[in-house]
Amino acid sequence: MMYEVKATPSRRTYLVGAIYGLTSLIAAALGVPALIYLFHPRRETVSTGWVDAGDLVQIRPESPREVTFRSNRVDGWKIRSEKGSAWVVKNDDGTITAFSPWCTHLGCAYHWEVARRAFACPCHGSWFSITGKVITGPASRPLDRYETRLEGTRIWIKPVRQARGI
Repeated sequence: MMYEVKATPSRRTYLVGAIYGLTSLIAAALGVPALIYLFHPRRETVSTGWVDAGDLVQIRPESPREVTFRSNRVDGWKIRSEKGSAWVVKNDDGTITAFSPWCTHLGCAYHWEVARRAFACPCHGSWFSITGKVITGPASRPLDRYETRLEGTRIWIKPVRQARGI
């Protein structure tokens, strides 16, 4: 009569199996989130870029006013709330123009000079007309503009467009 001898696994076989099992668990724990990150990007509701910049009623025609606003910027997985500003001009025909608050020469903040009816950059002496055109340099191009739209009396602006020569 033959007896069947069952071989019991050795300690070595057991330990190798345990190591492979733990390695598989660690790989899954690290790999699954990495694969989700790579192949299933975060789906956030991204704004159209338009931000509310204030009420048109507060702005007098041909008298520029600096307005401040808050906008959200989505940068990968982070959402940042940023403060910005613009110079808004209400034109005689009822349209509005919004300028970036930075001089196109070296990025200094300029201001409105009521007496000269022009924007003045204190850093290097550039002057700009109420339409954003360069009056005197060293700035070589007009002020950058925000895209604008009106909804009732609310002013909405969109990110800066670089001026090419107005």
